[in-house]
Amino acid sequence: MRLALCQINVTVGDIAGNAERVRDGIRAAREAEAELVLFPELVLTGYPPEDLLLKEHFLSDAGSALRALAGEATGGLAAIVGFPDRSDDVYNAAGVLANGSVHAVYHKVYLPNYGVFDEQRYFQCGRAGAVIDIGPGRVGLTVCEDIWEPGPPASEEALAGATLIINISASPYHAGKGAERERMFAQRARENLACVAFCALVGGQDELVFDGHSCVIDHTGKTIARAAQFAEEMLLCDVDLEGAAAARLRDPSQRPAARRSPRQIKVLPSLTARSRPQTALTPMLAEPLQPMAGEVYGALMLGLRDYVTKNGFTGVVLGLSGGIDSALVACLAADALGAERVCTVIMPSPYSSTATQGDARSLAAALGVRSLELPIEAMMESYQEALREQFAGRDPDITEENLQARIRGNLLMALSNKFGWLVLTTGNKSEMSVGYTTLYGDLAGGFAVIKDVPKTLVYRVCEWRNSDAGCAGAFAGAVAAPIPPSILERAPSAELRPEQRDDDSLAPYEVLDRILEGYVELDQSREQLVALGLPAEDVERTIRLVDLAEYKRRQAPPGIKISSRAFGRDRRMPITNAYRG
Repeated sequence: MRLALCQINVTVGDIAGNAERVRDGIRAAREAEAELVLFPELVLTGYPPEDLLLKEHFLSDAGSALRALAGEATGGLAAIVGFPDRSDDVYNAAGVLANGSVHAVYHKVYLPNYGVFDEQRYFQCGRAGAVIDIGPGRVGLTVCEDIWEPGPPASEEALAGATLIINISASPYHAGKGAERERMFAQRARENLACVAFCALVGGQDELVFDGHSCVIDHTGKTIARAAQFAEEMLLCDVDLEGAAAARLRDPSQRPAARRSPRQIKVLPSLTARSRPQTALTPMLAEPLQPMAGEVYGALMLGLRDYVTKNGFTGVVLGLSGGIDSALVACLAADALGAERVCTVIMPSPYSSTATQGDARSLAAALGVRSLELPIEAMMESYQEALREQFAGRDPDITEENLQARIRGNLLMALSNKFGWLVLTTGNKSEMSVGYTTLYGDLAGGFAVIKDVPKTLVYRVCEWRNSDAGCAGAFAGAVAAPIPPSILERAPSAELRPEQRDDDSLAPYEVLDRILEGYVELDQSREQLVALGLPAEDVERTIRLVDLAEYKRRQAPPGIKISSRAFGRDRRMPITNAYRG
């Protein structure tokens, strides 16, 4: 059977536009002589549509778009299209479109309700798996989480004779997830002696990135086709369903099971297959991005580009300090949007070193982005004069440091208002975790690009971007090695007072990030962290800072999730919280 897996980038709420993308995909699949074309989970509405699903007219519009697609576009092949089905309840569904109509509908059985998922708020569970005969091949239907769970519905579909299990999905990215998914699909293929075809969403949606990485696995667990990460693609593949069926007959462990009637299964009305393609096909087998830093850079680029373009911003503006974090954000912005849509602002204070200012100018010049210089010393003096009487008799402290950050935030927001640019903040996960940020200062902005990237990973990603592989991986014609080596070598500092270094206030980042990974992402206790050999004093201080900073994180802009446990949608802790465990 020839499959076409349409890995496309859609926009939440743009039902008409999304339907047109599906229509284009069906047309391309027909031209490629495909018998079955797959589209991602909830492709008509975009994913996740969240509380749009509580609007009856939204559900009605999605249903109308599905029926129109079926009537216009599906002569000569079958299409599986994800949509919200409003019938006796609301279901996360896969519509089978064929012969000018919605031939059948499958309802997702397992509704994830952890991490970024909240599907039980919106959907009812489907009751059972389903199979459909397309010509001589029997195909099992699943939606995303249905195949992550071992056993039914996929196992019941295989017992009912399915030699191909398709999975349409909107699977949010975290670092390494593509490889993790592919290993799981290989296991399901071997367990069920069935081919697995996984069609994934690609694109950015608010904090989430969908990485694509669609693939087809044969019944032995071998990957025979794979689409690229972070890019739209139509993946074509011929699958040998007869080989999977023959393997079952040869396997003694499968033959008794195959005779057993499955507990629950829905057999959908069969479809006549179109004639077999006459031309041979060599499937694409895209190589996953390597190393992990390159994969993360691809995710951040896609998430930033889609947030800016889908929300209608003409360009972005960010403060460029000469430090490592703003250097990474500037590179991402230039690579994702083009240099002409990026403005950087250098805002030196009396504590900004000549070296960091020079590095900021060098980076902006290398990237070819617009660069403005707005010194803030005179504004600092004005603030201090206005507050002199109130602060009389008190020594300078963090208050004066934060004034600098807030002046810079004001300037960036003024440029945003005047020119319609989105302000990108440049704080990383390590700083956000422990509150090493200033409310209404460096937290001020519209999108926090690297808020889920730990400081140690920031360095690795910058080093990758400066490498030959990074230049090629960003995009064709990307600027080579734009980050001055001195930025990578200099000790991190906020430069808000003389001789300041981050490790004056925080544990060294190598230690801090290990503590944060354990406490934030793995929910490990202080006792467990100390037992791992981490310094007890650093563990105690870091945990206290993480808990105290929750109120700041609630006021931070959204940012791109790249870890298994990001702040915001993933990790929601109470602000008023007396637990110390």
